[in-house]
Amino acid sequence: MFFMELTYKKPISVVEATLPLHNQYLDRNYKLGNFIFSGRKDPRNGGVILANVADLKDLENIYHEDPFFRQGIADYKILNFTPTKMNDVFAQIPLR
Repeated sequence: MFFMELTYKKPISVVEATLPLHNQYLDRNYKLGNFIFSGRKDPRNGGVILANVADLKDLENIYHEDPFFRQGIADYKILNFTPTKMNDVFAQIPLR
């Protein structure tokens, strides 16, 4: 699994203008089973995404499609981890 932290590099007005395309990107990856959760950071200077993909190359291919990445709106910090303890809800998610 991968935890992605996005940090905005552009003004919030640019983020807001691109948000509909970013949400389409998120929706597509939820349907494909690539994303488990996502949301804004507080304060609103970026966001986070928990991704369930096989390897870093797969993740790079996925986030390189994000309009926030393509338009240089956000930087991406990637943390690769292996879940070892979880609640019952997360235990139902098959790891890739």
